[in-house]
Amino acid sequence: MRLLVLIALCAFMTFAEFRVGFAQVDITPPEGAPMAGYYYNRAAEGTHDPLFATAMVIEREGVRFAIVTCDLLSMPAEVAKEARERIARDPGIPASHVVVSATHTHTGPALVAGQIRYNLSGDMLRIGTEYSGGLAARIHRAVAAAAASLQSARLYTAKGREDSLTFNRRFWMKDGTVGWNPGKRNPNIVRSAGPIDPDVPVLYAESPDGKPIGVFVNYALHLDTVGGMRYSRDYPFTLARVLGAARGDGLVTLFTLGCAGNLNHIDVSTARRQSGNAESARIGTVLAAAVLKAMGHLRPVADMPIRVSTRQAPLALAPFSEAELAEARPVAATFGTEEPAPFMELVKATRIVDVAARQGQPIQAEVQVFSIGRDVAFVALPGEIFTELGLAIKLASPFAWTSVITLANDSPGYIADRKGYAQGAYEPVSSRVAPGSGERLVEAATLALIEYSQGLAADPEPPSGR
Repeated sequence: MRLLVLIALCAFMTFAEFRVGFAQVDITPPEGAPMAGYYYNRAAEGTHDPLFATAMVIEREGVRFAIVTCDLLSMPAEVAKEARERIARDPGIPASHVVVSATHTHTGPALVAGQIRYNLSGDMLRIGTEYSGGLAARIHRAVAAAAASLQSARLYTAKGREDSLTFNRRFWMKDGTVGWNPGKRNPNIVRSAGPIDPDVPVLYAESPDGKPIGVFVNYALHLDTVGGMRYSRDYPFTLARVLGAARGDGLVTLFTLGCAGNLNHIDVSTARRQSGNAESARIGTVLAAAVLKAMGHLRPVADMPIRVSTRQAPLALAPFSEAELAEARPVAATFGTEEPAPFMELVKATRIVDVAARQGQPIQAEVQVFSIGRDVAFVALPGEIFTELGLAIKLASPFAWTSVITLANDSPGYIADRKGYAQGAYEPVSSRVAPGSGERLVEAATLALIEYSQGLAADPEPPSGR
């Protein structure tokens, strides 16, 4: 009898006294808004599937944090700042406890906020400006709705693996250079120039009576599959549909992008066409299968404190000369015109002009770490991060389950590792920050993770988190 009581007590103590809420708000722009993702202007012609701001709020003993991701190419600092300020007022979650990120879909709108490379005019400028001005309010509504739906919940983690979908898009070529997206079955390819990250971190929440609430999924794979002129979430659309069908219609799927700055879905070893809605659906289905397989091995999250850390990591700007700036200005001005400059010239010129506009001020990159006890950690970083940097954070993390979220709270562009800058090609050429910036982010995140695991860091906010 005593043994049965002890077993029952242990089972009860395994589950944490968390409260969790998930919510979604439609953020689909009207037809005619400028679409993002490429170095030319295009107006949206309709919607394949709606875009959302999807939010998750987790609370324990009054301390709350929120993660919200938007089906957008990027997250301008101005939009994230306004959204976080609204959230700090209502429902009262401190800005430092909120991650506002983007999924990086290339079939979402171009936001008219901060520095933009699009030379917009007419209806595209008008519609884009109106949409961008109201976006922070929609993001706020998603988090407020998630906070309003907080309920007692059991949290579980799982770690899946899917290595058939994501590929490093940088390759060593026969001439000794590193090529970017060199094309399918290119005979000049020698081998991949870097790794992939096949990890699929999963956090699952359900009610005490076993009803699904929501699932957090992270994966490192560029969202540039669908193409075309209609809005689409890309593969997270199918991912959410399959998981909902398998686990219950009440399930909300929150997808966040891992360190995929140099990863995409193109398998250069095959001539098979890999674009469009069908390919996006295939990727979403395979990824959903990896999530469901991982959920067969869910582990309960222990009832431990939530901690939140925010650190600023100043990133030096990419160098340029006055002569380069003089050459770049007329080239950058061709963006959006009928006769734009050659692609790589336009990429370099746009970067130089953007960096010059900062007048020497470094980019203040925010590094956030949310942890639950000693087992669960979320790391949030701004920009498009090379996968080597994400792998370094995970390798150094003392937490058994670590998920790295990118494109969070700002959009400084690509951030490569040192060897990536030395190798050159598209991502380093377009990067607004200097070599060594990626390693600085890794160091800041790693120090926070280690301090938390050793119990040396204190929550910078009041204990109530409210």
